[in-house]
Amino acid sequence: MLTAEMLSILENAQAAGWIMEPEAKRLLALAGVAVPDFSLAKTPAEARATADRIGYPVVAKVVSAAIVHKSDVGGVVVGIEDAARLNAVFERFSALEGFTGLLVEERLPGLELIVGAKVDFQFGPVILLGIGGIGVEIYQDTVIRMAPINEKDVHAMVAGLKGTALLNGFRGAEPINISELTRLMLSFSELVVDLDEKIASIDLNPVKCTGTRCVVADARIMLAGADS
Repeated sequence: MLTAEMLSILENAQAAGWIMEPEAKRLLALAGVAVPDFSLAKTPAEARATADRIGYPVVAKVVSAAIVHKSDVGGVVVGIEDAARLNAVFERFSALEGFTGLLVEERLPGLELIVGAKVDFQFGPVILLGIGGIGVEIYQDTVIRMAPINEKDVHAMVAGLKGTALLNGFRGAEPINISELTRLMLSFSELVVDLDEKIASIDLNPVKCTGTRCVVADARIMLAGADS
């Protein structure tokens, strides 16, 4: 069930047609979906204070209603090691169109997955799971199920990936925590069902998974009627 705070996030995003990343992650967190430690900084001093609290290295992302695809404008910088670099990134991002702040968050290790949802005009909301990074761009290794999904569905989706061995610890790599992935996907599915006609699509790309955590590193929520 959508709370008053969730509905407020949706209402405030109507003019832009999509929910910017800080609010998208707040919405996900309210739904029980794991997100990184992050904060929206409106000034360089706020950015430095957040980085000091989280601990370097950090990730910085531009926040702007005019920039849906941050990578197209170089709006994501990972592995920022110190305050001087963070200040420089803030200065560069502040010149971008519609700049409203800098998202500063912890840098996440792990295997990259993609989790998403789309509201199909015939079938309603559907949930996607895939291998992120090169896996999604080149091999398009994804599986889809109608929402809501259950625990058995998640395990079947994992097994249905061509790259499922990567999740289970390929060639000595650490297996990801399937329980945490399942928890994330079930919470996400519940949110998608609750949102239903209010959204067009949700992209969680990447979701970073290790042996202990599965966390949404990036999120974009397009509202119904918006162009993606």
